[in-house]
Amino acid sequence: MTDAKHYLILGAYGGIGSALARRIANSGARLTLAGRDAAKLATLAQEIGGALTLPLDAASFEEVEQAFETAKAQQGELAGVANCCGSVLLKAAHLTSFAEFESVWQRNVTTAFATVRAAAKSMRGNPTGGAVVLFSSAAAAIGLANHEAIAAAKGAVEGLTLSAAATYAAQGIRVNAIAPGLVETPLTASLRSNDLAAKGSLAMHPLGRFGSADELAAAAAWLLSDDASWITGQVLGVDGGLARLKTRGKAG
Repeated sequence: MTDAKHYLILGAYGGIGSALARRIANSGARLTLAGRDAAKLATLAQEIGGALTLPLDAASFEEVEQAFETAKAQQGELAGVANCCGSVLLKAAHLTSFAEFESVWQRNVTTAFATVRAAAKSMRGNPTGGAVVLFSSAAAAIGLANHEAIAAAKGAVEGLTLSAAATYAAQGIRVNAIAPGLVETPLTASLRSNDLAAKGSLAMHPLGRFGSADELAAAAAWLLSDDASWITGQVLGVDGGLARLKTRGKAG
């Protein structure tokens, strides 16, 4: 990343979004921060030394498209966008209400689709294309009890990633996703505060610890950068081995 680059982060003041904003700001790039809460956006912008802030509902096609247009008009063409919006619902299907399912779908799938849609419109004319990073979950790849709603939503995000990567490759637009395990963010605080649930989840991560927001931000920043310029249509597991490995304990 260089100071000539301009990046947009949706869900910017969340745990991963804010870590990504700090990382990109430290590289000297220009930033546009978007999310529901104008005050939180302003606080983050001040912390990182300045950024354009755009309050919006990331599940609104019109508001997201307008955000891309405003960002481009005020700060120049966008080199990349990361959608860090999301939610977590750990509940069996028979206990999940339609309102709960709809909320999970809106925050995870609709925001991702709105991001891809607006990015494609904005970046198709860029001489060097652009990069889109979405967030999935290890729950989309393996069967985890009580993850039905979030697994369904994140599975949809992965399908969107692959299809959009194929559609827009000819325009130089790269679309990738990151699939985390359990990450230490405010979103997962209630789960981690339950000793039994936390120990059970920790035992499923072969590396023996939860991830940090900065580790996820590092992966996202890399996928947005020119260092990943030949990578598209990939779902990168940043999950401590959760989705791919089974262990019996430490080797001795």
